[in-house]
Amino acid sequence: MKSGINYSFRGRPISLALAACFLFTILLWTWESNPIAATLRSAQEWYLMPSEFPTEVRIDSTGTQKLEESEGKSSTPITKNGTIPNANTVDSEAVGSFPAKSLEIQYNQDVRSPSSEDCNYAKGRWVAESRRPLYSGFGCKQWLSSMWSCRMTQRPDFSYEGYRWQPVNCDMPEFDSSSFLRKMKDKTIAFIGDSLGRQQFQSLMCMVTGGQENPEVQNVAWEYGLVKPRGAIRPDGWAYRFPKTNTTILYYWSASLCDLVPLNVLDKLSEVAMHLDRPPAFMRRFLDRFDVLVLNTGHHWNRGKLTANRWVMHVDGKPNEDKRIAEIPNAKNLTIHNVVRWLDSQLVSHPRLKAFFRTISPRHFYNGDWNTGGSCDNTIPFTNGSEVTQEGSMDQTIESALKGTKIKILDITALSQLRDEAHMSRYTARGIQNTSDCLHWCLPGIPDTWNELLVAQI
Repeated sequence: MKSGINYSFRGRPISLALAACFLFTILLWTWESNPIAATLRSAQEWYLMPSEFPTEVRIDSTGTQKLEESEGKSSTPITKNGTIPNANTVDSEAVGSFPAKSLEIQYNQDVRSPSSEDCNYAKGRWVAESRRPLYSGFGCKQWLSSMWSCRMTQRPDFSYEGYRWQPVNCDMPEFDSSSFLRKMKDKTIAFIGDSLGRQQFQSLMCMVTGGQENPEVQNVAWEYGLVKPRGAIRPDGWAYRFPKTNTTILYYWSASLCDLVPLNVLDKLSEVAMHLDRPPAFMRRFLDRFDVLVLNTGHHWNRGKLTANRWVMHVDGKPNEDKRIAEIPNAKNLTIHNVVRWLDSQLVSHPRLKAFFRTISPRHFYNGDWNTGGSCDNTIPFTNGSEVTQEGSMDQTIESALKGTKIKILDITALSQLRDEAHMSRYTARGIQNTSDCLHWCLPGIPDTWNELLVAQI
């Protein structure tokens, strides 16, 4: 009897222990299946549990952030603001010992939209744009020479007006005259170059005014000595000021970017010293008044132009006797490098000046040259493609001269090369002629794009 009683008391703790184990097992299974428990466990893992496979943060060639596992192949998603869901899975050797917030800042700094400094504006494509042209081809008579206003001629097609240039790796804001004038408040922009530079100057005047008559704009050419000499067809340049913002836009004719000095000022037919190693006197005199300077040269560098203008090459202040320099390509190269070298040396004492050298504008004479029956009768856009994919400039002379300087390249050659249908062709204000102008452009037209590229980089 006693033994039985003793047995029952000894067995009771064992039964209770077994029951407790069974209940704990049931509770644990229930907890594991509970969604709240799963959430809490995930939160613990989020901040505390180490990853089995460390990962690295990489940036691909397009600037997109990627995470790649060093062992596994699956990728970890990245949130919209650039942070990583599980910061503890990031390999500290790959990104340093940064907390999640520091990693987010580093991402925002490294992966960004290209700035104007990063953008290759010359690489891109022409795209249709219904909001073109930027001004009316029937207007802008106050600034635009009638010989370049193709809408005022008998030309029947104007499809060339309906396109804009889209750089491949950046956005180019649409030109806005009010924004431009605010940006150029109390500033002067100067174009110095040949007749293509004059077209760019007239284009900008039309763009800023919207092609409308503007009696408030002041003619300030006299401030720069740009007054037509007696007997001359036109002055050496023009200068206009927008009084509300005190913005001045001017052009000075210097086809060769050489200093031209008549050997006999009393003789209108005197030969002219063409100083290959000396910048134009106008640029030297007024450089301190410029905030933006755009240079160009190119098409006057041929023997016919030099002979017609009675230009005689000079170097070191005396007539050139070096036969190698006398060759036109070498003389042009020498001049461009000298002008660039001089201008770059001046930028130290003119810190506010932004200087550009525009590359050569392409000609499109087919089946001959300008004086041998050459023409540009094509009216179909992009017969040779609409895209520029090359990295370097087609104008290697300008590109090489600017290397290592603070002068920026305004590279318009390749993108203009695709637009052979946009030249003046045979059409003039007086009618249709037998010869063709396949050098100058219709306005509105391609020079408007040059100015958009310029404004985007100012």
